[in-house]
Amino acid sequence: MADTGEGKKEEADYKRLHMFPLIRHSDMPEEMRVEAMELCVTACEKYATNNESAAKMIKETMDKKFGSSWHVVIGEGFGFEITHEVKNLLYMFFGGSLAVCVWKCS
Repeated sequence: MADTGEGKKEEADYKRLHMFPLIRHSDMPEEMRVEAMELCVTACEKYATNNESAAKMIKETMDKKFGSSWHVVIGEGFGFEITHEVKNLLYMFFGGSLAVCVWKCS
């Protein structure tokens, strides 16, 4: 009986740990980074089953707030090599394995 209770606690801790965003790399100013990260979390939660809609929401919002030419990629198991404007890149994970890359390139 004690094992099942402990197992459920460990599973709950694991889920809680992976619901927080994990920033892998960012060269954005602090204020922009926090705003972009919160936007990514909101979009990924709102469109949990549709990465394309989440990416569109993030791109359109970033275009309005910080000028045009923002790009967004959301998914699992992808690699990338990009050219971006300095101080305009955010690469993060959300929900454990969902990666989000947001960058500006004019």
